[in-house]
Amino acid sequence: MKSYEKNLNPFSLSFGIEPTKYISRIAQTEKIISSFNSSASENRAYMITGVRGSGKTVMLSNIAAQFRNMDEWIVIELSPVKDMLQALAAKLYMAKGIGNIFTDAKINLSAFGIGISIDNTIPISDIDTAIERMLEEVSKKKKKVLVLVDEAINNEFIKIFATSFQIYIRQKYPIYLLMTGLYENIYDLQNEKSLTFLYRAPKIHLEPLNINAIANSYKDTFDIDINDAMMMAKLTKGYPFAYQVLGYLKWDMGVNAPIDKIMNNYDQYLEEYVYEKIWVDLSETDRKIVELIAVNGELKIKDIREDMSMKSGSMSVYRERLKRKGIIDTSKYGYISLILPRFAEIVQKWMM
Repeated sequence: MKSYEKNLNPFSLSFGIEPTKYISRIAQTEKIISSFNSSASENRAYMITGVRGSGKTVMLSNIAAQFRNMDEWIVIELSPVKDMLQALAAKLYMAKGIGNIFTDAKINLSAFGIGISIDNTIPISDIDTAIERMLEEVSKKKKKVLVLVDEAINNEFIKIFATSFQIYIRQKYPIYLLMTGLYENIYDLQNEKSLTFLYRAPKIHLEPLNINAIANSYKDTFDIDINDAMMMAKLTKGYPFAYQVLGYLKWDMGVNAPIDKIMNNYDQYLEEYVYEKIWVDLSETDRKIVELIAVNGELKIKDIREDMSMKSGSMSVYRERLKRKGIIDTSKYGYISLILPRFAEIVQKWMM
């Protein structure tokens, strides 16, 4: 029996939880960390986008862990479906490593149910004023605040928080923002007229993982030949969730399990965990374009446009949207193809 069979499966099918086997996006991670750590950087916010299962949350968690190991940083995670300003004040008040600086500065937050009432000090009644006072004290301690928001959506909580965040930036408070979200949600946010700084914020679009890195991971994990590992890696097309699923099934079913047996389960997991959700979010025209590619393989954009009686400008809009959603590959000039593994086969099944 191989030694790997005696241990827990290092691959994970749970979204947002960093598995034991994880291929980091070194360049993109370092770009964000270096930018926030640089005194000369003008970027106070980054947006991480990608298709479902592209590793947005895992990347966010990985970056957060690195900042938590830096003494000068206070890392705070906020939910996008709650009062974010109230939560920011409460979590900042309870943050480790800053002691009683807010109490010592006589910042009375009792009106918000935060901390204790301070004698001879009028409670602050405006949440923005409270946070600004707190950030002033954080700055005096030579510390910075990193706010993390996972799976951002365009709602009132986000818009109110983002509006206040712009003010904090203009006043040069030491606060930074790292936000993840599906392309369409980030796009909606960035096109809010009142949130111009989000429009200017750099976007990190998560592309497929390096195939060689995936192959080496499989080779080391399962102690298999590099050619077999590369064959597995190519089946994932670099899609992070597919890398996890295929590894999970290989571990669970045994290193000698026939690939056709694994593939049946592979398709089912991809369909049920991710692809059905992706499909539901597509427009009718999006689906027709995807169906054409699923049946015919790589196609000329010109042929798709003619088949659907679509003008060039309209086709460009759909092409760009499907590209941003992480569904199609547009790297070959004049052509598009499906980028997600086994998506074509699953779409054809739905068409029956």
